[in-house]
Amino acid sequence: MRIARFSIDGNVAFGAVEGEGPDGLVLDIIKGIPFADFELSGTKVPLAPGSKDRVRLLPPVLPSKVVAFGRNYAEHAAELGNEVPDAPFAFFKPSTSVIGPGDPIAYPSFSQELHHEAELAVVIGRMCREVPLERVKDVILGYTCANDVTARDVQKREKQWARAKGFDSSCPLGPWVETDLDPSDLAIQCTVNGEQRQLGRTSQMIHSIEELIVNASEAMTLLPGDVVLTGTPAGVGPLNVGDEVAVTIQGIGTLTNKVIKRG
Repeated sequence: MRIARFSIDGNVAFGAVEGEGPDGLVLDIIKGIPFADFELSGTKVPLAPGSKDRVRLLPPVLPSKVVAFGRNYAEHAAELGNEVPDAPFAFFKPSTSVIGPGDPIAYPSFSQELHHEAELAVVIGRMCREVPLERVKDVILGYTCANDVTARDVQKREKQWARAKGFDSSCPLGPWVETDLDPSDLAIQCTVNGEQRQLGRTSQMIHSIEELIVNASEAMTLLPGDVVLTGTPAGVGPLNVGDEVAVTIQGIGTLTNKVIKRG
């Protein structure tokens, strides 16, 4: 099931995405929230562009935290001159960094080198701590597309990555959460203005999704709606004001955002 979070006439709801797009998509509004037992209402609104209903996709979840893992693809680590870490290498992106599909990425005023990083994101479905490897699938709601937008010059200059990867609008997520998916070997692609920049597969991860969830939950409680970013394949590169960047993941869909000057 594809679960989207959306607004219509000022009201926010979750819905099951049905049909194939872009013109044939509709949202069946969910009674309740997707982190507990829910029913489909049968009330459907079109998601197609130009519909008379004013539907806007929002970030599919509002996480209390985004736990991100770096250097989880060997070729990406190499392209930036970094060694592959022996253990998963985690950092945080704050909830205020999260934006949804179609929302603008605001180029931070303190950077001159902004980069895209296409990633598979894991959405946590239930509160959990110290999850054993064999139980990881039980705590996952589903998967979505992410862009770990990075101020690369700031990342190189500062020892901590809080500003480089945590600024407002640095974590686009969407367009929805796919709950029925085998994430072990999915194609990940990033394009900028239609030109392919990144193309990899989740099978190239150094540490598996299960290992990343175990690592994170050893240290902290993960809450429903929290997001785990799993690393980016090789091919990261610059973004400029006016660029349109799209992250496409096999079996999920495409997340598109435009870069604007920060006001």
